[in-house]
Amino acid sequence: MKVVIVEDEHLAADKLMQQLNTIAPEAEVVAVLESVEESVNWFAENPAPDLVFMDIQLDDGLSFEVFDELEIKAPIIFTTAFDEYAIRAFKVNSVDYLLKPIELEALRSALGKYTELYGQHQLLEDKVAKVIEQLSKTYKSRFFIKIGNRFQSIQVSKICCFFVQERSTFIKTMEGKTYDLDFSLDQLQKMVDPDQFFRISRNYLVNINCINEIVGYSSTRLKLKLAAELDEDVIVSRDKVSGFKRWMDK
Repeated sequence: MKVVIVEDEHLAADKLMQQLNTIAPEAEVVAVLESVEESVNWFAENPAPDLVFMDIQLDDGLSFEVFDELEIKAPIIFTTAFDEYAIRAFKVNSVDYLLKPIELEALRSALGKYTELYGQHQLLEDKVAKVIEQLSKTYKSRFFIKIGNRFQSIQVSKICCFFVQERSTFIKTMEGKTYDLDFSLDQLQKMVDPDQFFRISRNYLVNINCINEIVGYSSTRLKLKLAAELDEDVIVSRDKVSGFKRWMDK
């Protein structure tokens, strides 16, 4: 079950993730979003998760504004310190409405409602989709690129990372060589094996075999030391940290 949390209070988001880990360990938090703007951008660029926990009052407005910008097909469990928005919450695809501080049993009850309404159907869909993907998906093993008036084939296993700089996309090889590429990172992310490459931020898609060291960069982000040197720090975005840790721990 893929979960997105929309919450501008770090402590509240951390507590919710801990509670989910306790009563629903199968839940995978794929993103933690702090604002209306960040939420609109994320939902516009990513497939719908199975469930969204959404605080109502965010720093830049009410989370209802997200629904004014685009359609969110995922079921929502709203979280808030106030009960004045309950009626408005249930006008969208809301499963439940939890008042802060969220009690463990209230959360368990809300997840029970979600499972009853969506869980079994979603589980079957996920299994079918995974089987189809495994049967049909093939990933690139090499890229044929132009270097001046010459051409060269570069094996994907020899690529340290793909990165964006000044609106252009580049390959950085394990040997430290850089080549430009006529694909976006969004396109490349679908071309390469997700067991080998992970999108750590908007600008970087990294090869697990190129990661030499991982260190804390701040309370919510990580810094990577890659086998090939780059001109800037390689940082795992805050909303990617949880997924990155799970990817590294497969």
